[in-house]
Amino acid sequence: QVQLVESGGGSVQAGASLTISCTTSAIIGLKAWGWHRQTPGKQRGMVARITAGDSTNYADSVKGRFTIYQDNAKKTVYLQMNKLEPEDTAVYYCSGEYWGRGTYWGQGTQVTVSS
Repeated sequence: QVQLVESGGGSVQAGASLTISCTTSAIIGLKAWGWHRQTPGKQRGMVARITAGDSTNYADSVKGRFTIYQDNAKKTVYLQMNKLEPEDTAVYYCSGEYWGRGTYWGQGTQVTVSS
């Protein structure tokens, strides 16, 4: 069973930066990492994704402000968030897509941006 653990959420003011991270218990077979976010009453949506080969893609709403990157030695993926806006307030979840094993999810970390 793969376990993903997020950390680094918190409360910041608009315009600030914050980096959240997610560590996996299993790096072998990992195809891609993803960051997603969800607010009450809304569906969870993809924020950023990075493949094992370092290809990335981002939601339009975060392009130019957020950066996803990975450190395989630490079995960790990061989401660096700059110029945060109140609209970025959400619970952020990381996902790990594995060859032949499906997708696993972390427990979520709250990010709150105040104006």
